[in-house]
This record gives sequence, C-alpha cells and structure tokens, in this order.
Amino acid sequence: MVDKTELILICLVAVALLAIVARKIRVPYPILLTIGGVGLALVPGLPAIQLDPQLVFNLFLPPLLYPAAVYTSWRDFRANLRQILPLAIVLVLLTMTATAYLLHYLVGLPLAVGFVFGAIISPPDAVAALAVTQHLRVPRRIIVILEGESLINDATSFISFRFAVAAVMTGAFSLSQASLQFLLVAAGGICVGLAVGWLATQVQKRLDDPPVQTMFSLLTPYVAYFSGEMLHVSGILAVVIAGIYYGWRAPRILSGRMRLQALPVWEMVTFILNGVLFMLIGLQLPQVMNALAPGMATRVVELAIIVVLVIVLVRFVWMFSANYLPRQFSRKARRKNRVPWQHTALIAWIGMRGADSLAGALAIPFLLPNGEPFPGRNLILFLTFCVIFATLVLQGLTLSPLVRWLGVVDDHVTEKEERLARLKANEAALARLEAIESSNRARHETVERLRSEYTDRIRQLRREVPHEESVRRLFSEDFEELAREALRTERDTVLALRNEEAINDQALRRIQRDIDLAEARLQRPG
Repeated sequence: MVDKTELILICLVAVALLAIVARKIRVPYPILLTIGGVGLALVPGLPAIQLDPQLVFNLFLPPLLYPAAVYTSWRDFRANLRQILPLAIVLVLLTMTATAYLLHYLVGLPLAVGFVFGAIISPPDAVAALAVTQHLRVPRRIIVILEGESLINDATSFISFRFAVAAVMTGAFSLSQASLQFLLVAAGGICVGLAVGWLATQVQKRLDDPPVQTMFSLLTPYVAYFSGEMLHVSGILAVVIAGIYYGWRAPRILSGRMRLQALPVWEMVTFILNGVLFMLIGLQLPQVMNALAPGMATRVVELAIIVVLVIVLVRFVWMFSANYLPRQFSRKARRKNRVPWQHTALIAWIGMRGADSLAGALAIPFLLPNGEPFPGRNLILFLTFCVIFATLVLQGLTLSPLVRWLGVVDDHVTEKEERLARLKANEAALARLEAIESSNRARHETVERLRSEYTDRIRQLRREVPHEESVRRLFSEDFEELAREALRTERDTVLALRNEEAINDQALRRIQRDIDLAEARLQRPG
C-alpha cells in the first residue's frame, strides 16, 4: 500500500514525465496534466486524499496568480483596459448567472449552490491561457486582452464565490448589500495590493543577496493575500495588484544576479503547484464518483457537455455583441472599432478553465453549520473537472488549426519594439564610450575593443539581421569596468524607453535578460 509521502513523490514524477511528453509532442502542459489527473484516478491502490478546503486557497492560488501579474505589461494592459474590464467583470457575472440557473433547473440544487458552481467555473485561467497561447503567432493585442482578462476575472469570480458560499451557509442573501460589499471588498483589495507592492519594492531595493531576495519574492503573494483576508477584503485582487505594481518597478530596483536566479525558481514553483493541483484532483475523483448515486457519473458527463456549450455560447454572444452592436448605433464607434471578426472569434474561443477553478472547487466546505453535508459538493467537484478537461483539451488542441483557418497572423509588434530598443541602447552605449574616451578615463585600446562590438551590433540591427550577443572572454580590469558602464547605459536606455511607453514590458525583459547574461559573463574566473 502506498503511503502519502510516497504518493507525493509519485505525483511529482508523473508531473515531470507529463511535462517532458508535452514538450516532445508540442502540446501545452496543462492539457497533459489534465489527462494525467484522469489517469491517476484510474490507478488502483492509491490512498484517499482529503484536502482542507481553505488550504487550497491559501497555498496554491497566491503563487499561481502573482507571477502572471508581475509579467503583465502595464502599458498594454492600460491601453486595452476598455476591452479587458467587461470581459473580466461583466462576462464573468453573466456566465456565473447562466450556469447557476442551468444547474438549478437541470439538477434541482438550491440556486445559491448553483452560484457557487457558477463562480468557480466562470473565469478562464491565467496560467492555462499563458501556457496555451505563448507559442501562438497571433497579434500582441489578443494575448494582452486574454492575459489581462485572466488576471482580473479571478478577483471577480472568487469575491462572488465567497458571497455564494456565505449564502449557502447562512441561508440569507441581499443583492443590494452584496453589490455594495463587492465594491468595498474590491476597493480594499486594490489598496492592500498597492501597499504590499510598495513594501516589496522597498525591501528588495535595499538588499543585494539573491537567495534572500528570492525568498522574499516567494513570500510577497502570501503577504498580499493574507493581509487582504485579515482585513476582510479581496486577497486575490491584492495579489494581482501587488504583482502588477512590483512588476513595473522590478526592472529598476533588482540586480541582474537576482533576476537570473529568481526566474528559474518561480518557473519551477508555478510548474510544481500546477502539476500537484491537477494530480490531487485526480486522486479525489474516485471518492467523488463513489459518493455519487449509481449511474450518476454518466449524467454528470452529459451535464458537463451542456455546461461547456453554454459557457462557450455566452462568451461568443458577449464578444460579438460588445464589439459590433455599438457600431449599429454610433458612427464614431464604427470608425474606432475596426477589430477584424477573426480576432473577436479567436478571443471568444480561448476560454480555457484550469487550476483556478480546481482550487475553487476544492475550497468548497465539506459541511454546513448544522453539520449536514454541503449540498452537491461532490457533484460540483466532478463537474468542474469535466468542464476543465473539456475546455483545455478541446479548445487547447484546436487553437493552432483555428488560427490557421481564420488567417490570423502575428503583427510582430514586440519584435519590432525589441529591435528598436536594442538599437537605441547600443547607440547610447557607443555614445557613452566616446564620451569616456574623450575625457581620457580609459585606454584607447580598451575603448576600441568595446567600440568594435557595439559598432558591429548596430550595423546588424540596422540591416535587420538576427542579433547575436557576443561573448566577451578577454578580461582585464579596465575592460571589465568599461564594459559594465556600457551595459548600465544600455539598461538605463531600455528602461527609459519602457517608461516612455515606446516599448512593452515583454521587449524590456528580453533585452534585460541579455544584458544580465552579458554582465554575468564579465565575472572573471576565480
């Protein structure tokens, strides 16, 4: 018999193997993790796992949401806010209401329980969206809208989830009171997120110890989440806002050593938490299915198909109505809104549910205050997994063929901005070298070595040939000092371009990583 310690190791090995297979066959890893969860549920002899519902929220959600927020481009997010907010708020509430009434009428569960399920299943997942879309060659604006929606909609859905669970537990609900409390909870979450984001930047900029800084960065989403929860505001929104604020400030305050060490740690943490979450739901499926009435599993699968059809239909109706109905009544909207229908259709189709919905389903309480089981908990858990499986596998695997069929092509905005920033950064570094040479602060031979590198790179960038970072292997004290100053000039120039909104954060991070690596290569052996 396998004990729980061995089971955790089995889960980690399964996650690693599935990720390797996903990379080999070029399939986004959340899709295979979902399939792996189903496979794990079929393995006989594995022990039953029962998680504390609150532990799922406390342990998994903050670190899954935070890195997605940190790597959001504030410029692009703000520019597309008019499209993102309706998707992240209005569409979530519409989807939640539609699925709540669907579950109420088809299954007969109380309407409040239907809203619990609707809140869980209404938001597309940030991590799933990033994993599935990162290799798609589509216009940058589509990716920005999807990423922005996936961040904000979690706050909407989980605030609604709290209200719906409270309504089931107490048996009382007031729409007017809930609406006012929703606004207060959201506003409070924003304030807490800004405060924690500011505090995190103040701590980080006073440290120069990458292991310690990485530990603090891992703790930041938990500080934001628990601070929000202790103040009875949205901890989820606090995590997102803290991440966006910190992500804007981080390129200025963090050292290259910190960035190079922290990024792999965060990638590993996010990957492990996602994988373990899908494995845990797989381990709970046999208990859930056994708790259902005989023959109910087939009925739940049929119900899941209906739910998927409804949430896809609601998303399509909302997307096309929001984009094209204003054109019928306003000439100004007709001139401004020139988004091709193919782009609208693609955004409408990309609505994968993932780890966030799993965490929400697992966080449903086991018992009501009177000691009775929470109505329909096992049904909701199984139904949630079925919907996630259907959306991830069906929508995820059909994205590439759909992009080709619709004729959606990449606009290469990030690549163009990246080339512009590289060119300006290298030109600024070259100008700095000339100024240093004219002030006789460095030997002519040392300046000439660096000048030839920058001149060659500028020539490559102006000819629009692929840029290759040169590897500096000949070290001397004056060369290292001069090269570091040139790299600082490059970094400052690129940051200034980001702050002026001439480039987005993705282009900044790509260039900054190359600068960090070049700076790391300047470390002399021994």
